[in-house]
Amino acid sequence: MTGQCTLVPGDPALACTVAGEGQLVLFLHGIGGNRDNWDDQVAALSDRFRCVALDARGYGDSAFAPPGGFADYADDAARVIDHFGGPAHVVGLSMGGRIALDLFRRHRTRVASLTLADTSAGSAAATTPEAIAEAVALRAKPLLEGATPAQIAPAVVARIAGPDIPPEARARLLRSHAALDRDAYLAALAAVIGFGDFPPWSGIDVPVQVIVGAHDPIAPPDHAELMAAAIPGARLDIIPGVGHVSNIEAPDAFNRVLETFLTHQAALA
Repeated sequence: MTGQCTLVPGDPALACTVAGEGQLVLFLHGIGGNRDNWDDQVAALSDRFRCVALDARGYGDSAFAPPGGFADYADDAARVIDHFGGPAHVVGLSMGGRIALDLFRRHRTRVASLTLADTSAGSAAATTPEAIAEAVALRAKPLLEGATPAQIAPAVVARIAGPDIPPEARARLLRSHAALDRDAYLAALAAVIGFGDFPPWSGIDVPVQVIVGAHDPIAPPDHAELMAAAIPGARLDIIPGVGHVSNIEAPDAFNRVLETFLTHQAALA
């Protein structure tokens, strides 16, 4: 872990890694992650920014309170921004990108910019309760039948990783998935799959960067291209050779494009 661990009080108490001084950058991990997933980014940016990497409720060292809906994750992020003093440049990967979008929709004044990494915005069309239940059952089935997160981690990582993932990156992803709390993961899975209330792309009026791995099977580049084209002024960066967790698979390339974007936004502030 890079930086200090800080607990943000409230219900639930939320754990964050904090490092550096300057404009606030809030990092939001994916559904199989935790705040340590952002160590490379915190280390690279904390000499110019105040970096805060958040454990979502029930992840890592954050307490777990079952979410009443997906909005609770965005409200948690807003509470963290208020604690450290915002607004924040919000960097979210996968589920974290969806949280970032909902944070913008619900708490616009707390968001200075958005970086949406390997984020599938899905469809704004209504999803039936039956379709949601089927999707949750499909992904939750091994856990509900008694498997542990550690036991399903190899299959999950094989599905999301790029074809040339370095061994250390694969090991980090395996550790991350193996450390999941079963109940927190199942709750997040249900909330994420059931969420479709995205802000209108044309109404996003903060600077936006879209990052995607060229081999991302979950949030593929063609989807990222459409999303970036629909958001006014959005920047698109495609990282070659990597899959769904691009910040871990290719941290140097990820850091370069993120640093370029954030440095430009900081200069404009």
